[in-house]
Amino acid sequence: MKTIFVTLCFAFSFSGLFAQDFEYSLEVEDVHEGPVIKKGDSNTQDNKYGFEGGTVIRYKNEYHLFTAERFGKPRLVKMRLANWKSKDGINWERLSTIFESSGNFTGEDKYASLWAPMPYFNKDEDRWNIFYVAYRSKPNDSTGWYLNYEGRIARAFSESPGYDGLQGPYKNAGFVLEPDSKDGDWVGLQGNDSFFGYQVENNWYAFYGSAQTQSNRNTKYPKHNLTMATAVKLAGPWEKLTEKGLVKFHEKFAENPVITKLDNGMYVALLDSSKGSFGYSFSKDGLIWEEARFIKLAPYTKKWWTTVRTPLCLIPENDGFYTVFFTAFTESGFAEVGKVKLKLIKK
Repeated sequence: MKTIFVTLCFAFSFSGLFAQDFEYSLEVEDVHEGPVIKKGDSNTQDNKYGFEGGTVIRYKNEYHLFTAERFGKPRLVKMRLANWKSKDGINWERLSTIFESSGNFTGEDKYASLWAPMPYFNKDEDRWNIFYVAYRSKPNDSTGWYLNYEGRIARAFSESPGYDGLQGPYKNAGFVLEPDSKDGDWVGLQGNDSFFGYQVENNWYAFYGSAQTQSNRNTKYPKHNLTMATAVKLAGPWEKLTEKGLVKFHEKFAENPVITKLDNGMYVALLDSSKGSFGYSFSKDGLIWEEARFIKLAPYTKKWWTTVRTPLCLIPENDGFYTVFFTAFTESGFAEVGKVKLKLIKK
């Protein structure tokens, strides 16, 4: 069965049934031994709990990591959005803090906790844009998890024009997605909890998600869910497609997808999973997605993590392989950044 959406004068579909005769797969070529950014490295001294989410892009032949630093208390509330760079993907230098959350723990501030910075060059503005998640925060109680709740997707733009404006500073331009009446009943207390945009022909699409972190959640759905939004221009306005249904990468868990368009025209989504590693899915058109499959890292290296968390990118390299950076939890409670090389296999 397919659910058809009609928008922007053309039709597309999400499939709830997945073909099992996969044309492509991703396989592990090599896993870097140990994390590439870890507790105790330069510029991590005041980062109490480590890193989570965001993405890595290649800019001027260097890797640039845009990520959330869980640097202070309250934990998961006092956050920084930061930019790091590396020439080799192994040795990293911290460049700047893009934004710092207020850490307000009363529920009053929409920018109390900040997560998941995603940079894009906006040709219409001739400036870099960063989309990120902003939450209210307050103590948890019997009704739900309130450390990050009522999430909104914010947009900021570089004050300097051109590609060299990547380093910022950035100026907030308001919210592009907020909890509202267009939300389906799968949208939970967490609100809008992720955003990643990509182009299909001349239009923009974005995956965004939500989590049912309230105590009395709707058990018809998994706790974490994903759907899409669309826009003619990157800056918006963005139209939610929530009421049209979910994109079901997996029956139990899928979160934080990052999308890459390959040279052969295929789209790849890397995403969080509940399988102890990260998942991936292919799409021929960027709109209909395969069921997620999962990559296991432990057989290829000495395990330094307790839980692999979030894949940040899929970067094509000159040797024909792809680099993925990912965040992972460790026994110390500090979340670190790892690196793996993947190869694309076609049957």
